[in-house]
Formats: sequence, C-alpha cells, structure tokens
Amino acid sequence: MKKILVIDYEVAIRDLIELVLRRENYVVQTAENGKVALQLLDAFGPDLVVLDLMLPDCSGYDLCKEITGRRAVPVIMLSAKNEVIDKVLGLELGAEDYMTKPFDNRELLARIKVILRRNESKEESSEGTEVKSTRIVHQELTFDLESRRVLKNGVPVSLTAKEFKILETLLKRPDKIFTRDELLQIGWGYDFMGDSRSVDMTIMRLRKKLEDNADEPKYVRTIYGFGYQLGGGEA
Repeated sequence: MKKILVIDYEVAIRDLIELVLRRENYVVQTAENGKVALQLLDAFGPDLVVLDLMLPDCSGYDLCKEITGRRAVPVIMLSAKNEVIDKVLGLELGAEDYMTKPFDNRELLARIKVILRRNESKEESSEGTEVKSTRIVHQELTFDLESRRVLKNGVPVSLTAKEFKILETLLKRPDKIFTRDELLQIGWGYDFMGDSRSVDMTIMRLRKKLEDNADEPKYVRTIYGFGYQLGGGEA
C-alpha cells in the first residue's frame, strides 16, 4: 500500500484528509509542523507528501525544498494563496502539484492517484542498463526504485522529485532520445504553466550532482536539435 504524509497545522483539515485517504486504503501519517514532518520523512518513508504552506515553525516553501532535497518524493502543496507567482514558486521549489484552499476532496484524491501512477516504477531492461528487482544499475550509478535513492559509487546523491523522475525516465529507456516537451510532460504534467526551459534547468542541476565534469557530461547527454539521452558513461 502507498504511504502518504500529510502536513497541515489545521487539525480539522489534517484529520479530514487523513480520513479520505484511509478510506482509499492509503497508509497515512500526519504532522502539524515542519519539525515533526522531517522526522516522519525519514522514519515513515512516504511515497507522496501533502504539504500546507502555512506552518507554525517554518515556511512551507522552505520545507518543500528541504523535503525534495532529502528524498525524491512528490509533493502536493496546499495554500489559500491563489496568485500565479505563489504557484510558480512552489513548482520551482520541487512541488509536483499545487492546490488552493478550499479544495474538493475528490479533486485532491484524483490528483494524488495521478501522481502516484506517474511515479510507479516499471521494470525495463536494455543494453548497458541492468535491472535487478527494484534496482537499476548503470555504470557507477545505482538507482533504487523502492527507496527512491540514487547512489554514485556507493555514495548517496540527493535529488529532488523532478530530478529523480527525469533520471528514472532516461535510465529506463537508454536507447531513446527524449525531447524537452516529452520530459516536461513526464516531470511536470500536461497542465504545467512553464515551458521547456524548466527541463534545461533541471538537467543542469542534475549534471552538477552526477557528473565529474558538468561541462562534459557522461550520463545525461544533449542530442543537439533533438533533446536528451542517457550516456554510456564515457564523455
């Protein structure tokens, strides 16, 4: 069963979301502030986080950045703020989706299901990439689908949810060249308000974390005029 962490200072909303999710057979843990949320992030290991922006001990934006920096987990932001700039900021900081309060429980549930389906792993093997149950091994990289962790030469690499999703997509189809629009749809969804430059920025951050020399990438290669493809490990 999928595990969901709900972070909201308002008891009534927190309890309502928990009730709705438990009825759908999700395993749910709740937190009323950022400190408890970060403790549960490590102990509970959620598959998805529902995060309200207004928390008593920290900014929801800062917490979202901290969560996605620690673990490649999708985050749905909840907020009473309906300005475009607030939504864009949340998405730029790594949130997968953004909903304004008040919201319909059915819509929240539908969005959770869509995101979880989009993040479900499909085992696929191909030349140069070895799939072992929930792990993909490619050169020095080990990609753990279950814990959603990436290791390079055995050392953990901290990725945001979108960086993780882009790398997962490339690793599963090393033979395919993905256009920016394809990666945008995979990582951000069809209703994302930004453009393909978001893909370029994410790839740039991904290279800084993975490559020995980001200017001469081995793992995430640019195919000029087409898009991006997994490299064979040699520059």
